[in-house]
Amino acid sequence: MVEVFKTSVTLIEEEVFLLKKLRKKFPDYIVNFDLEDCDNILRIEVTDTKINLISIIKLVESYGFNIEVLEDVLNI
Repeated sequence: MVEVFKTSVTLIEEEVFLLKKLRKKFPDYIVNFDLEDCDNILRIEVTDTKINLISIIKLVESYGFNIEVLEDVLNI
C-alpha cells in the first residue's frame, strides 16, 4: 500500500528532521520526500500493514507543517 501526501516542507533540513521523526514512530514504513515536486510530496509505503493516516497527519502538523492526502486521479 502507498499513500502520497502534499506538504509544506520545502527545506532539506525540514525533510531530514521529519524523516527521522516518522521513521522512529513508524519503523515499518518506507518514507521519503520529493521536494522537487510542486506539491512537496511525502510518500509512504508499507507491505504488510495499513498506513495510519491520522497519526501521520497529526505528527507532521505537530511540528508546524501542513499536510494533506493527495487523492488518486485517473484520466481515462
